[in-house]
This record gives sequence, C-alpha cells and structure tokens, in this order.
Amino acid sequence: MAWPQLIAYFFGGAFLANAVPHAVSGMLGRPFQSPFAKPPGQGLSSSTVNVVWGFFNLIAGYFLVCRVGDFGLKDTPDIIALGGGAFLIADSDEVGHAFQLEAGHCFRTEAGRGSDLKPAT
Repeated sequence: MAWPQLIAYFFGGAFLANAVPHAVSGMLGRPFQSPFAKPPGQGLSSSTVNVVWGFFNLIAGYFLVCRVGDFGLKDTPDIIALGGGAFLIADSDEVGHAFQLEAGHCFRTEAGRGSDLKPAT
C-alpha cells in the first residue's frame, strides 16, 4: 500500500464524517455552523448552505476514498486510515464547539408529555 493512498483515505474519512452533521442539520431545516457562517467560527449558516456544504464533503470523501487507489473494506491499513480521519474530525475542538453552540437549539420532551416538543432552556 502506497502512503499517498493512505493519506487520501485519511482525508476522505474526515470529509465523510464532516458531511454527516451538515447534511443532516440542513435536511432537518436547522441552522448549523459552517465555514461560511457570519461571524466566522461563531455564527450559524442556513439549512440550505449546510445541505450544499454537507454534500460537497460527501462528494470530496467519495473521490478520495473510491477514486484514489483500490480501497478495500478488508484491508486493515485502508480502514485504519479512513477511521483515523473520521475520528480526528469527530473529536476535534471545532466540532465540539459546534455542538456546544447548537446545544441551545436542541429540543427535548417535557416530563410526562412525551409527544410535546419544547425548546431546551
């Protein structure tokens, strides 16, 4: 296995993992932080921006994993590289900050009233 391919799989894993929160938030119609938010690093982007950004990440991850080299699900180095990239982006401070920022926008049910949604306080 060539190192350039493993590096591509690492970044492909990061792009694929980053696609999930943006695409899901966008499809749910919820604003979420993206690189295009104003002010940068603090604001929220619209759901449309997040759908586009999420699918861009999905396409970039696809090309890095499926079009570079011969990725094999049974090849341990390939999976470690992909999983390492996904884990690193999922565990980064930026993603953690985005979840803290979104915590005020989460919904939860009231005790005893499981079907009523109420904004978290």
